Amino acid sequence: MADHDHKLHKGQSLKEAARDRLTREGEQWTGMRAAVFDALAGFDKPASAYDIAEAVSKAEGRRVAANSVYRILDLFVTANLARRVESANAYVANQHPECLHDCIFLICDNCGQTVHVDDDALSESIRKAASNAGFSAPRPVIEVRGKCGDCEH
Repeated sequence: MADHDHKLHKGQSLKEAARDRLTREGEQWTGMRAAVFDALAGFDKPASAYDIAEAVSKAEGRRVAANSVYRILDLFVTANLARRVESANAYVANQHPECLHDCIFLICDNCGQTVHVDDDALSESIRKAASNAGFSAPRPVIEVRGKCGDCEH
């Protein structure tokens, strides 16, 4: 992956970028998918499918099952609209869905803050190490746990 600039989206811009990416993937941007994405993007920390189902249920005024949310989140991860924080079984909205990067997360063990960083050189090193060990790792997920700057002080 080459270094490049990419725009980080927020708010309505993020929703439009996600919708555009999903439709380019040949999928429909349904009302339920929009509601799940809105809920996901509204969290300031990684959210579980249950957290998202609860938020959508409140917004829609009807119960939404977590298993329905899981299916949509799986689609979002495949389409690069969301990233899964493996160790927390939770998800974050991808602020630049048009760019394909590996998942590198810095996770605060104290407050739960999760920061996604793009480091193509690190990703390439991981892929090379995997290849040297006879292992294919097309999209590695790296999670670094510790304390964020706010909690450290």
